[in-house]
Amino acid sequence: MLRRVAFSAASLIALAAAVSAHAAEPVAPAPPAPEDTEVSKVVITAAPYAVSLDTVTSSVNIVTRDQLDVAPPAGLGDTLNGQPGLRSTFYGPGASRPVIRGLSGPRVMVLQNGVGQVDASALSPDHAVASDPGEVSRIEVLRGPSTLAYGGSGIGGVVNMIDDRVPSTPAANGFEGRLAGSVSSVDDGKSINGSAKFGRGPLVFAIDADHRKSGDYDVPTAPVSARLANRDGLTPDPDRTVRNTDVEMDAYGAGVSYVHDSGFFGVSIKKVDTTYGVPYPQILAPIDPDAEGPVSIHLQQTRYDLRGEQTVDLGPFDKIRLSAGHAKYEHAEVSVDTGEVGTRFLSNGTEGRLELVQKEHDGWQGAVGFQALERHFSAIGDEAFVPSTDIKEYGVFTLQRLDKGDWGLDAGLRFDSRELKTATATRKFDNVSASLGLFYKPAEHQFVALTLSRNGRAPTEFELFANGPHPGTGGFEVGEATLGSEKVTSLEATYRYTGDRLRAEGHLWGAHYNGFIEEAPTGAVEDDLPVFQYFQTGAKFHGAEVETSYVAWRGGERSLKLEGVYDWVRGETDLGVPARIPPWALTGRVVWSAPRLEAHAEVRRVASQNRVAAFELPTDGYTQVNAMVTFKPIADSALRLFVDGRNLTNETIREHTSFLKDFAPSPGRSVRVGFAWRF
Repeated sequence: MLRRVAFSAASLIALAAAVSAHAAEPVAPAPPAPEDTEVSKVVITAAPYAVSLDTVTSSVNIVTRDQLDVAPPAGLGDTLNGQPGLRSTFYGPGASRPVIRGLSGPRVMVLQNGVGQVDASALSPDHAVASDPGEVSRIEVLRGPSTLAYGGSGIGGVVNMIDDRVPSTPAANGFEGRLAGSVSSVDDGKSINGSAKFGRGPLVFAIDADHRKSGDYDVPTAPVSARLANRDGLTPDPDRTVRNTDVEMDAYGAGVSYVHDSGFFGVSIKKVDTTYGVPYPQILAPIDPDAEGPVSIHLQQTRYDLRGEQTVDLGPFDKIRLSAGHAKYEHAEVSVDTGEVGTRFLSNGTEGRLELVQKEHDGWQGAVGFQALERHFSAIGDEAFVPSTDIKEYGVFTLQRLDKGDWGLDAGLRFDSRELKTATATRKFDNVSASLGLFYKPAEHQFVALTLSRNGRAPTEFELFANGPHPGTGGFEVGEATLGSEKVTSLEATYRYTGDRLRAEGHLWGAHYNGFIEEAPTGAVEDDLPVFQYFQTGAKFHGAEVETSYVAWRGGERSLKLEGVYDWVRGETDLGVPARIPPWALTGRVVWSAPRLEAHAEVRRVASQNRVAAFELPTDGYTQVNAMVTFKPIADSALRLFVDGRNLTNETIREHTSFLKDFAPSPGRSVRVGFAWRF
């Protein structure tokens, strides 16, 4: 049976500064068609100044609260799975992180309001992100050069979970809110989440809560795959339920802001308490008498945030923004049979970010920024495979944009210094990152961009200092204390067409790594696990992403829309194929919209993956069919009722990006009913 490990992402230091903030534009409650609003067109994460989604020079996706209200309750990776270039690390329903263009873990930065989560999710795929999509107002995903503003840990991509817990705008008519809930069949799941903002005068208060609970989920076949059974001589349990996959999550928070004509300043607190089971191989034989029983993970975090924004007249600058977060994190791995705590991971940390936004002049926008973090991580227990580590990081950056109407430039420059210190070793890394993009509008509704960037990423504490069993990844991991920084040079070409009926966007990209950090099996075995050693090599990744949307028919407020999404990535290192590279995927969708009724049906084809790394099995492709109907029972009301069918053909779905693909497939057919209400 698998043992567990976890790592408490320690944390960070503060910044301090005047008053500051959230983003380039305030996030208002999303109306029924969020993609057509000005708010949704502004990319908050890309830069401290306002950048339209239609003119950003690299790949960005936005998931609005309106979409999240009817989305299946799930972890962050599963919520974003299916967006162009995105997959999930799916480690059961309790834990998932995004995979972006074939990269995951420490190369994908998950933020809350522009600063780090201060959790352990980057350490291991069985560790959940400490924020749930049910509690946020918006999620933005950046790929490529636009990640430079957030440092080397975003070398693969950045996911920013944006909430309104610190209110940045007054409440409409003194009080506004939302409430959403659903129940699902495949796992007896129940979820409910909501938020409210209220207050008259300059003081604005906010509260929010998010709860979801589900049991073990059903699948269309025996959980253990025939490939794994044949390779290892196993007799699979024929039961078509993936056991120990129950989840119970509670998150709640409150905040208060002083909101005035030239800005806002506020504080908030949030508590998260999550317990989830970790799937294990369900076999009848051979039985290991020394195997541990099922394990659950109990995650708790208390987080404090401070945010603000102030209009100023300070030389070349007209705005100051601040975002800072401090978190205390605890993660315990508990025996389901005995209640005994195996390994605990503790983390305390603070991260802050200060941005000075320049006055716009003749199409020229810009900003300079400072970022700092300090975090302490410690582990207690037999499977604490990473030593206690103190981490400090400081960064300074500038982003500049010139938009002359038909053409323009985007540029960025960043310096980072990172120090990692244990009881026996200290390593320090300095990295310079830079990007330069040129964009051109050859005709009305068309946008073309070419961006070149060079980024550096310092190794993490587990890449440097790991030395112990890590059953979450199925190996005994050994770090390499002499690793250098990982450097990547990337080139991305973007084409975008935004006409009245047709919207299309395509990206071709390539990335060349010098000192790519990966693991390779040594052939040795420790604690009944294969030994994997971290090392550095050269690597190349390239791929493509395409999104299209075409209004096939429109009559008054009714329309029929056809949508399509395609993505593909290929990776190669000096030693061969990297592990868990996703196969290509193609999704087609038909969407009907009317004032009181919206419906869509989609078919998603994910190819098989036969290009595999050592110790990795091939994965069969699958075709998934989903459909949803949303209805407003009262005309002009803000109440929506919906019925959502997922995997309607009950297909066996094994995600190649998941460590558990061969003994925990994704859920089978499910019907979910629910409601979403704005008030």
